[in-house]
Amino acid sequence: MDYKSFIREVPDFPKPGILFYDITTLLKEPTCLRAIIDDLVKKYQNAGITKVVGIESRGFILGSPLAYHLNAGFVPVRKPGKLPADVFEVKYNLEYGSNSLSIHRDAIQEGESVLILDDLLATGGTAAATVHLIRQLGGEIAGVGFLVELLGLSGRKKLDGHSVHSLISYA
Repeated sequence: MDYKSFIREVPDFPKPGILFYDITTLLKEPTCLRAIIDDLVKKYQNAGITKVVGIESRGFILGSPLAYHLNAGFVPVRKPGKLPADVFEVKYNLEYGSNSLSIHRDAIQEGESVLILDDLLATGGTAAATVHLIRQLGGEIAGVGFLVELLGLSGRKKLDGHSVHSLISYA
């Protein structure tokens, strides 16, 4: 399926000079959403994944149904102040600012096979921060998956040593 034809490109969002790839126009199409989840299931169905970690917030959209199909648990990685129990937190840089992410300390057990999933790989800061959180909990990274990858920003470099998979890429 030609996923790119369903993605809306929004110039100068969230700030001037940024070209935002709006996946809401892709996700609203039932055949596209089903195909995305099916493609991800095919990629990861034999990887022995016990937890899918979705990064706030669009990683939740893809991560939950994927976890269901993989018979795995789903774990949200959230922005500060959103999780109610004890958390690990890590600060990281974005292509247009900085932020931090949190995960519950009891979300991943030592040695569990974890797939990290998000909508976009840009500079890699968010995904690398999530890798750090999973390692703090003793999880094993089975892969890092994305719907969209912006190749020109070289985010894969921050994920060296990990299996990275993207369904859509832009140069």
